[in-house]
Amino acid sequence: METIEDILQKRILVLDGAMGTMLQRYKFTEEDFRGERFKDWEHPLVGNNDLLSLTQPEAIAEVHAKYFEAGADIVETNTFSGTTIGMADYHMEELVYELNYESARIAKKVADEFTAKEPHKPRFVAGSIGPTNKTASMSPDVNDPGFRAISFDELRIAYKQQVEALLEGGADILLVETIFDTLNAKAALFAIEEVKEERNIHVPIMVSGTITDASGRTLSGQTAEAFLISISHLPILSVGFNCALGANQLVPHLEVVSAKSEFAISAHPNAGLPNAFGEYDETPEQMAVQIKEYLEKSLVNIVGGCCGTTPEHIKEIADLVKEYEPRKLTVHSY
Repeated sequence: METIEDILQKRILVLDGAMGTMLQRYKFTEEDFRGERFKDWEHPLVGNNDLLSLTQPEAIAEVHAKYFEAGADIVETNTFSGTTIGMADYHMEELVYELNYESARIAKKVADEFTAKEPHKPRFVAGSIGPTNKTASMSPDVNDPGFRAISFDELRIAYKQQVEALLEGGADILLVETIFDTLNAKAALFAIEEVKEERNIHVPIMVSGTITDASGRTLSGQTAEAFLISISHLPILSVGFNCALGANQLVPHLEVVSAKSEFAISAHPNAGLPNAFGEYDETPEQMAVQIKEYLEKSLVNIVGGCCGTTPEHIKEIADLVKEYEPRKLTVHSY
């Protein structure tokens, strides 16, 4: 099979849309989240989307299939909160390995089915590694600026466990995404490098930060360029941005990293900004018009959707990218 590095030289790749947005359509109840296995769990489980890989695996597989049908080349595993840190909210730390392994296995099975049907368009699985709900470089306590809720080493250990399970479950790529604190991301990337070295393997790594507001900075205060410089010492496949903003608000930040990076550039923005009810109103057509600017300016190599995006959004994007050449890349061999 062609490697993802080879394919990126030839065309723009399409990433899937939002897993959470799709799962909301199922209207799963507390009982659905629990399934038979966790029916007597002492703590509430509704909202633990990662757990659905164990209790509602058919729904997870169905969401992946819908995104592949819509034209996605890459789907993300259902593991955004799949660390001991994220799972502590549900007292499910001991399930982390299984959650990641099963999520990757489900996605890989669906990917392989689509690749077998369309060998000319191989499908890939990106192991989704979220930012956790703790930050290593800022204090959550305004009265104690020196306090940290978590250390670099605690993050590294948690991420390493997630990475090992994702790879053993079949992930082709690792995606460190929605980065609001670059120190957290560095812990994840350090853990990935550790695993690569221990196993003597090559794994393509995607890194995606999030610009949190109109200031054009990440939550920990970095500009797009500073963020890029912070992670550029590592052998990564792509760098880019996702979440927080709609497609048009991301343009200036993508212009910065595209002009200054030899890596592939990725973008998976939200379907606009949330309305007063926290919902996303941007239609697939409206979003595609904005993504077109990325393509006309040759800013991206990988493009998809984040919050509020659906297979309909991804289909519009997939149809659009066919008409454009990918942004030119410098070839690296690691």
